Amino acid sequence: MSTTVPDPVLRELGRTEGGPATLGLLARAQDTRRLVLLRAVLDAAAAAPATVCPPPLLDRLREDWALLEAAERTDRAAVRTVLLHPMAGPWAQRLLAGLMAGPDGGPHPVLRDDLSYLTALAAAAAIRAGTPCRVTLRPRDGLAALPTLGAVRAPDGPVGLSHADGEISLRPAGAAPLTVRAQPYGTPTSADPRWLTVLLLPALPGSRPVPLDDIDPYGTEGDGLARYGLSAVAPVPDQERKAWAESWSGVERLLRIGGEHRLNEAAVLLRSVIPLGSPPGAEDEDASHCSGTRREAFGAVLSSKPATSLFFASTLVHELQHTKLAGLADLVPLHQEDATPRHFAPWRPDPRPFDGLLHGAYSHLALADYWQRYALHARRVSHRDLAWAEHARCREQVGAVLPVLAASAGLTREGRVLVNEMITVYHRLDDSPPPPGHLARAQAYVSTARVIWQQRNGSRRQ
Repeated sequence: MSTTVPDPVLRELGRTEGGPATLGLLARAQDTRRLVLLRAVLDAAAAAPATVCPPPLLDRLREDWALLEAAERTDRAAVRTVLLHPMAGPWAQRLLAGLMAGPDGGPHPVLRDDLSYLTALAAAAAIRAGTPCRVTLRPRDGLAALPTLGAVRAPDGPVGLSHADGEISLRPAGAAPLTVRAQPYGTPTSADPRWLTVLLLPALPGSRPVPLDDIDPYGTEGDGLARYGLSAVAPVPDQERKAWAESWSGVERLLRIGGEHRLNEAAVLLRSVIPLGSPPGAEDEDASHCSGTRREAFGAVLSSKPATSLFFASTLVHELQHTKLAGLADLVPLHQEDATPRHFAPWRPDPRPFDGLLHGAYSHLALADYWQRYALHARRVSHRDLAWAEHARCREQVGAVLPVLAASAGLTREGRVLVNEMITVYHRLDDSPPPPGHLARAQAYVSTARVIWQQRNGSRRQ
């Protein structure tokens, strides 16, 4: 999808900022894309040969779709909450690919599992809308999930579900039934330990509570995140929920230090946090941290447990830049460079494609700005030193790659406006330079990273 994006919006985003109108534009465009994708799934299933989508599976898909339509007639907003759930994006893309390129010998087991997720989406939408329903959930890895709501432990097979008058009856195979009470403005609750609710982090101003979603089966599945230094989704036990909540409690104040636009970003764009384990190979779980986003999962930030509120806030600043830039690129092309990994990036040991270089520079520029503002605000010397060190490192990393971005002949007109604004912000950081010691260490860090990169990657372009 390509559309016209006004220059004031491009310049605002180029400054790594974004007011409610600009962020709303990105969010609405992504919501439209999601709804179109879901309709494409239905059409692809109807057009698929019976060897790919047998009649029983197609019938069930149509029943699920009919339930979604019935729920939407009751409460459109409730249904959209489920359909625009971030992890419904990776699911829909994978299902669409499976329907369009399935095996000739019959439906692939993964395709069958993917189709069953639509049943769970439809049931969750009906529950949120208060629409009566009766379905059968297919568990995965011993859990039958209701996206955005919770999951029931079901190690022995399918789970029968019925919902009416705010009461959810669940009948796991080979086990006693349990009852869960739906909540108008929260996640369902039950005293039965087999029910796992989604923890809701308190809402930021102007937004809804943010799910800490450790139950959705599409959190990291099929994305190959390990190659980016990210771990798989990590269930959050009861004893760790308090730590997540405590780190979150300071996020609003700390984001505001970075400017109202940082708080706006989180309020408008953040729809869920996906908890990850420590980075692969990490020896110190408390000191190690990893985070990321998935382009097809708009609104989700994947993150291992932040050690402090400050690092939770900076993680959001970092990752939501990727969300913004990906949303903008879906509206209008920013460059015509190819995807060959050839460029030096001080934040990665491997060569990066041009798009990765642009994303990395953009997110690190926002971090450099954030840490500078925090350093100028901090009263404690230790906090100030930490912030200046982070600012100097990010600033030098951006400075090492901005010339490559600026020199690209592949930038579109919109991409040029964006990069020029990034350059302006980068030079504006010089108005409040870091202490000389921090600057020298950051410069040495980037120089060392370049030498190591050259030794590892030879004569590839820098």
